[in-house]
Amino acid sequence: MGAAVPAMFETVLFPIDQSRQTMETAAVALELAKTHGSRLVVLSVVEAEEGAMHDAAAVAKLLEQARASFEQAGVPCEMLEREGKPAFVIGDVADEINADVIVMGTRGISLESSEPSTAARVIQLAPCPVLVVP
Repeated sequence: MGAAVPAMFETVLFPIDQSRQTMETAAVALELAKTHGSRLVVLSVVEAEEGAMHDAAAVAKLLEQARASFEQAGVPCEMLEREGKPAFVIGDVADEINADVIVMGTRGISLESSEPSTAARVIQLAPCPVLVVP
């Protein structure tokens, strides 16, 4: 018999925010992790800007809702919370955890539509493929 074929996506990184699109994208991350038996890492990045309001309770609630959804579907996940510029943090964490793919939406809660989306920046910075869900 030949050697076992390694999983295509051993580690899936799923950055989340409080946008509506996060839940739609979660379904894709869930299906990918379930299909490939992947390690699923859910990441929340809090942007640390002067004057920005950081609602720790809202972030904790978001992470807990994500964990409950994934575990209810039979996919255990790891939760990470980091602070910084989202695109850079997502790229750094992907490198840190040896992510095989990043699954994210096209645009999160950013209101600055003239700025490139976080997804566009992540595509440029990521050490692995990025699956962008419209």
